[in-house]
Amino acid sequence: MAERRLFQDIAERIAAMIAEGTFPPGSRLPGEREMAERLGVSRVTIREAEIALQAQGLVRIKTGSGVYVCDRNEPSVGQLPVVSAFELTEARSLFESEAAALAAPTISDEQIQVLESLVVAMDEAEEGSAAATEADRAFHLTIASASGNQAIMFVINTLWRMRTEIPEICALHASVCGHDEDTRHDEHAAVLEALKQRDSAAARLAMRKHFSRLLEAMLKASEEREIMELRRKAEASRNRFLISAQLS
Repeated sequence: MAERRLFQDIAERIAAMIAEGTFPPGSRLPGEREMAERLGVSRVTIREAEIALQAQGLVRIKTGSGVYVCDRNEPSVGQLPVVSAFELTEARSLFESEAAALAAPTISDEQIQVLESLVVAMDEAEEGSAAATEADRAFHLTIASASGNQAIMFVINTLWRMRTEIPEICALHASVCGHDEDTRHDEHAAVLEALKQRDSAAARLAMRKHFSRLLEAMLKASEEREIMELRRKAEASRNRFLISAQLS
């Protein structure tokens, strides 16, 4: 599993402070130096985190002025909406399943060859690596392109931007990397085989199964993370109690 990059953690911490009201809508975030000292990281990490937050529509970076908190309910044009990994995966399931069904009758032999090479690339790449993610992205976008529908292509490309640019979604995907690797290979192979057979119904079903399994894996990972957090808090409370008991 690929290690999570530090700026993603910092972006989550700043997002949490925004949600808690520490930085209300319309307010200006402290400067990079102050934020770096406050969070114990470099100014470069703060800058990367702020860029990620801007991609989510949480902040707006104004050159020469600073970074300002946006109204989450009114994302600016070109900015990505604030969505959860579950919402995104549901949307991808809907659009990409239908894209596969549309692509099946018209996909070219050249596009089939591209998909075959991408399945091999995903198998050979280190799990959770940038190469694996890019091969996965290219696989799905190639199918979208084969659908011949420009609107669908635009939507799926935007959904993939959310998949790769929103820190929380990147983190959850990283947490499920390395699990069921053989299953995911079989899922991509099933989609490819349905497309080879020019079978729209089979392509739609194979793609839906792929995303259904991904949703289940995400749910399991989220539950495990919540359990670990509860255990951490319980242990911290227990340690505080023991210290208090020793001092009394």
